Amino acid sequence: MPQTPVPNVQSWPLGGVGDDGRINWAKDDASIREAMLNILLTRPGERLQRPDFGAGLLNFIHQPNNETTRNLIAGVVRKSLDLWEQRAIIDGVDVQASPASRAEIHINIRYRLRHNPAPAEFGLTLNLGV
Repeated sequence: MPQTPVPNVQSWPLGGVGDDGRINWAKDDASIREAMLNILLTRPGERLQRPDFGAGLLNFIHQPNNETTRNLIAGVVRKSLDLWEQRAIIDGVDVQASPASRAEIHINIRYRLRHNPAPAEFGLTLNLGV
């Protein structure tokens, strides 16, 4: 499963510009993945008119990389995606410490699209900086 580093989001909010000069919007699974990343990286209170929107995943930076923090992150990720991404059914969220770095965690989200029940995964890496 490919891991998406949090700070380097290539196509958000747009998929770039095509050869014809038109904006390339993400479609299907890519659109849902971008929406999930948007939800995870947005802090509650950051969006006007939607103060509850977002997971605030970046609020966990500088927290200890221990089991308690990883369980809190898994809970916040699942709750936020269940609430804000209605096109997907979240089957599970796993948060593991990285074997390569004491500061990194890997978040793996298992989900299914409501219109296509085939299982899918979305992974990202977050550096807690501790």
